[in-house]
Amino acid sequence: MTKASNTRYTILEKAFELIYKKGYQTTSIDEIIATTKVTKGAFYYHFKTKDEMGISIINEIVKPTMYNSLIRPLENTSEPIEEIYLVMKSLLLKNPVLTFEYGCPIGNLVQEMTPWNSEFTKVLNEVVLEWQESMENALKEAIKSNCLSNNINTKQVAHFVLSSYWGIRNFSKISNNDECYHTYLKELKTYLNNLE
Repeated sequence: MTKASNTRYTILEKAFELIYKKGYQTTSIDEIIATTKVTKGAFYYHFKTKDEMGISIINEIVKPTMYNSLIRPLENTSEPIEEIYLVMKSLLLKNPVLTFEYGCPIGNLVQEMTPWNSEFTKVLNEVVLEWQESMENALKEAIKSNCLSNNINTKQVAHFVLSSYWGIRNFSKISNNDECYHTYLKELKTYLNNLE
């Protein structure tokens, strides 16, 4: 990695951490510059605007991380029901970056940015659809191999799992603890097992 690309990545990584904790709109470029210890000129060399940086965070930090932790485990799995559960459990209880105080970074950005920024809406929609479709595809493969009933509506299941995940993330932010994750995971397991 060149010095310039390393600087760029550092800006994105540190900005992501700030935005995750504080929100996109309340995180200023000056805070990002102070945290990364780069000059204002260096910031603007890499990003013309804060929004350009925000889109880059989604494309270069969020998407690859999401692929590795949420999508890759569902590719070619012979046990999609168990794998979906394990992905959700890992997101809630084992991911060191995602904490109950700050919720889900994707969900936070969807709530904060999509009402007023069409470019954010577009890239966030791509991220969400990729996650949803990976779940649907894993379930479809299980149906093809007769591991699941062909009566299952794979899109409906994916929508339910994703929306319940975002909901419990918000619930934990309000209650300021992760106790709700355990009851959620228990109910999610029951729901998923009933699909078999």
